[in-house]
Amino acid sequence: MNKNKREKEFYSIDVGDSTFTVLRRYQNLRPIGSGAQGIVCSAYDQNLERNVAIKKLSRPFQNQTHAKRAYRELVLMKCVNHKNIIGLLHVFTPQKTLEDFQDVYLVMELMDANLCQVIQMELDHERLSYLLYQMLCGIKHLHAAGIIHRDLKPSNIVVKSDCTLKILDFGLARTAATGLLMTPYVVTRYYRAPEVILGMGYQANVDIWSVGCILAEMVRHKILFPGRDYIDQWNKVIEQLGTPTQEFLMKLNQSVRTYVENRPRYAGYSFEKLFPDVLFPADSEHNKLKASQARDLLSKMLVIDASKRISVDEALKHPYINVWYDPAEVEAPPPKFTDKQLEEREHTVDEWKDLIYKEVYDWEECTKNGVIRGQPPPLGDWDDTSDDGNGGNDVSSSSVQTVGDSSLDSHTSLGALGCCR
Repeated sequence: MNKNKREKEFYSIDVGDSTFTVLRRYQNLRPIGSGAQGIVCSAYDQNLERNVAIKKLSRPFQNQTHAKRAYRELVLMKCVNHKNIIGLLHVFTPQKTLEDFQDVYLVMELMDANLCQVIQMELDHERLSYLLYQMLCGIKHLHAAGIIHRDLKPSNIVVKSDCTLKILDFGLARTAATGLLMTPYVVTRYYRAPEVILGMGYQANVDIWSVGCILAEMVRHKILFPGRDYIDQWNKVIEQLGTPTQEFLMKLNQSVRTYVENRPRYAGYSFEKLFPDVLFPADSEHNKLKASQARDLLSKMLVIDASKRISVDEALKHPYINVWYDPAEVEAPPPKFTDKQLEEREHTVDEWKDLIYKEVYDWEECTKNGVIRGQPPPLGDWDDTSDDGNGGNDVSSSSVQTVGDSSLDSHTSLGALGCCR
């Protein structure tokens, strides 16, 4: 592309504390969130004639960790294609050469709010179970390609006022092709599975624990395990669920086992005590959904021993969830993820930079007028319920909000959330 022509395609504007240099097709930029991995604004896309979210990655080439995370996020977002996972609409950089390359912008669907707002609402069983169903559909889609999200939390799950839900943020996702141990500092503390806290090998059910914590929070309207640090996090878990069995303790390495065995022993509480009927909505006459079913699902998700925790497939068949079961959603084709050795790859910052630069320009070659070739047009009418285009300010890899643990500054009223389906 002619250098002068390319320069004319971009303009710069201050968005919050950052300067965005974006294509002129994106207008009316407004900040909607920030976090460790990026700054997100809403914008109007004149080409697609819809509001979108634009994320500017924060210092993607600061070090190898940041660079690998940026590459992982980009390649994973390019390969996933499911209605319950945020859609990547465009990728661009204003820089014209690899030598100048320093900024990466991801353009995504714009949603109304993240789950932090929904947690404060009094939902009926239909909405509660439908939101969970959509989470599980999105997770199953990722797991089908061996992708474990690893950082599911309310601020990484976004919704629209019609009860549509999508999962965000793949900067911490990991492909399950290797047996690498997970650091205890990966998943946001409150939603960390016990095997993560204790430094055990990871498996897909780490995401199910997070969903259980989110469901508990939606029912109780407060965080279930609000640990101050990872040691306190473990104590919060065993105080409520009880000290795990000797069978589980024998799976720990010696030093961790010694620590766990030296902690006070707790009997834990029954799930009827932790989640009494009064916390739940009234039983549903329409779908026959009951508090007892939701509580049973919680008891199967919040299991300390991951090998005995309910799987995604089993959860989708649970009576509290399967009223929504649609094979087209549950059994959608898996992501076409080809880089199975991504987690084992190590490169210098410059090598990661080169890989990301190629991904960005490969995207440009595969697109026309901002629409991915071969990808269907957006589903239905785009529902923008406010001038700001969204509510929330906890962002990350996707549309409205994600990475940090900042509080929401809502500009959008979700009302009572629209009807399911």
